[in-house]
Amino acid sequence: MRAATAPPLTRNQEARRRRVVDAAMELAAVGGYDAVQMRDVAATARVALGTIYRYFSSKDHLLAAALVQWSDALQRRLSQRPSRAEEPVERLVHVIRQATRAMEREPKLAAALVTAISAPDPAVSSCQAEITVIMVDLLTAPMHGVDPELRLGIVRVLSHVWFSSLVGWVNGWSTGGQVGDELEAAARLLLR
Repeated sequence: MRAATAPPLTRNQEARRRRVVDAAMELAAVGGYDAVQMRDVAATARVALGTIYRYFSSKDHLLAAALVQWSDALQRRLSQRPSRAEEPVERLVHVIRQATRAMEREPKLAAALVTAISAPDPAVSSCQAEITVIMVDLLTAPMHGVDPELRLGIVRVLSHVWFSSLVGWVNGWSTGGQVGDELEAAARLLLR
């Protein structure tokens, strides 16, 4: 979801951009948010420092774009293996648990991505919008059969609970497992 005024990237530009995002994710997975320094990203991605700034205006913008890429890949994986549960709440809990487990497997990366997407950097706002679309799709899909208006309200509340729980986890107020527990409790209450 690029701005309408931005020209589409060529195949080579898209490959360079992806290498930059992958390098940032690699560095964040090992050392967290502070380990992602633009010079190190450039070296890891084998691009000039200026190349990074053609695509991303800041570290937060780069990491927020990484979260979009990571979330999109997660959504694709989850859609390929949907829950076979009959009840919408059980299908939704399955998605929630799978998503939170993916974050628990890469805690430093997850914390860096959540930190970046929370930044007040104006360049991050387009990534926030993309994440919102992915989250709506991710949480709506398992609730087929639920009234569409109710479904959208549930997604909105769950998104807020999820973000709040992630901020708590990133700041050390809770654990990754508690994020999943809080989301599951909220989903069960909302779909009662």
